[in-house]
Amino acid sequence: MLTVPEAAKQAERDPETIRRWIRAGRLRARKIGTQHVIEERDLEAILDDGGSLAVPERWKQTGSGRPMPDVVRAIRRSRKGH
Repeated sequence: MLTVPEAAKQAERDPETIRRWIRAGRLRARKIGTQHVIEERDLEAILDDGGSLAVPERWKQTGSGRPMPDVVRAIRRSRKGH
């Protein structure tokens, strides 16, 4: 179980971003007292999914028709040493 600040650190995001994901229903969390707690596997699932907002269909391919590379995911992985 992770608190919002712990999840934010692990996800390399601002704690308010984690709270927004919870409020929007993108990230499951339980409330214990006044704190939200997050299962680590739920956080990993949203991060594996890119953790990014959906993009318009026309942005999913390059001009040549190839899939657009996920630059954000590549940068995150490089920072983690993957």
